[in-house]
Amino acid sequence: MYAILDIETTGGKYNEEGITEIAIYKFDGEKVVDQFISLINPERPIQPFVIGLTGINNEMLRNAPKFYEVAKRIVEITTDCIIVAHNAKFDYRILRTEFKRLGFEFQRKSLCTVELSKKLIPDMPSYSLGKLVRALGIPLSDRHRANGDAQATVKLFKMLLAKDTKKDILKDNVRQEPKRQLDSKLVYILDDLPAITGIYYLHDEDGEIIYIGKSKNIKKRINQHFTNDHARAREMQKEVASVSYESTGNELIALLRENQEIKNNKPKYNRALKKHIFTHGLYHYTDKDGYINLKISKARATKNCITTFSSLRSAKNSLARWIEEYELCARISGEHIGSGSCFNYTIKSCHGACIGQESTEDYNARVMQLIEKYSYINQNMLVIDRGRDVDEKSALLIEAGKFKGVGYYNLNHQINKLDIIRSIITPMTNDRDAQHIIQSYLRKNKKLKIIQFSSNE
Repeated sequence: MYAILDIETTGGKYNEEGITEIAIYKFDGEKVVDQFISLINPERPIQPFVIGLTGINNEMLRNAPKFYEVAKRIVEITTDCIIVAHNAKFDYRILRTEFKRLGFEFQRKSLCTVELSKKLIPDMPSYSLGKLVRALGIPLSDRHRANGDAQATVKLFKMLLAKDTKKDILKDNVRQEPKRQLDSKLVYILDDLPAITGIYYLHDEDGEIIYIGKSKNIKKRINQHFTNDHARAREMQKEVASVSYESTGNELIALLRENQEIKNNKPKYNRALKKHIFTHGLYHYTDKDGYINLKISKARATKNCITTFSSLRSAKNSLARWIEEYELCARISGEHIGSGSCFNYTIKSCHGACIGQESTEDYNARVMQLIEKYSYINQNMLVIDRGRDVDEKSALLIEAGKFKGVGYYNLNHQINKLDIIRSIITPMTNDRDAQHIIQSYLRKNKKLKIIQFSSNE
């Protein structure tokens, strides 16, 4: 659990500042579960330049609560939480100073989003909160006010969690969680889980990830893990101490994240991905007469294919649909063998390429339409899908036919520049499994919004 906060102060000499406003959002890694926002009477004057910066003046704070009146609430909302702030060293020091004045030793673990941003989003021109979130497309209102800055920090931290592919932040948070007895552990875990699409992690008592999975309904899938009677499942049930999860908003990103993170983290209860998740591919070649032929065969790492399939049956079914959709020759497309005219010619769904009646130019033009639609080789495009919240969309970036990664953007933010798109994208590995996942998803979900762009944009 995280307590994401921002503090405004009076300014002044080091360790003599007082808090004028505080905003705290209790964040479970997915959503805000509690919040506390208040002006505070610092019992000392505000420096003039700070008044100009924040708009908070001495008169506004005359009837505001003093720090000792809100101290208990701050302790309660931050208990068992990691303090997160933009320049956390400053905010944490100010909080500790105020509590010391009351004779209370306030101690919490802290995370700084400035340092995390430098590590996970390198080479940004500025890491000040205002300039950073603007560059990343994160909305920010009431700059230099505690609530506005804290809300922006929540959104920034959510992005940083997604970009933390090694899951260091996640593991540290799990280690902070209080341990529970075995008999109530599984029930407690299930109670806290949502029925959302995303990726989930099973942790042992040391916070290490022992299993990674994805689901369109995380709560239902974890329940299946906990009620499975197989020996390996029972062994995992005894070892699991907590479950964490991340909403992905849609199944495509969940599939891609699962594929990459199993390979990166190698959890002990995941089966080793020794084989590719696809078995067959659709290939093409030009015959002696100049016609582009299609052929299904076992997937080969040494040769590029149009698209891949998880089984031979899936490949044959897809090819049959495409032959009909693009009015292709069943023999040249590899569905039927033999010589002479194909069966489709007899029912007038083939234009006669099999017997030389259709020109290579006309026939190959339709084959190329199929290839361009179902293969993203050399293409530059964005695949837009559902986001994690109603005011958000996801973006999957492909440049020059290579999968670059995924990210999220607010609906109010225009993503019409490639440098902005790249800044919100979490880089991911462009392996053959990822390509298969993307191609399969695009085949099954034909209503997705796809934005083509040139490499010069």
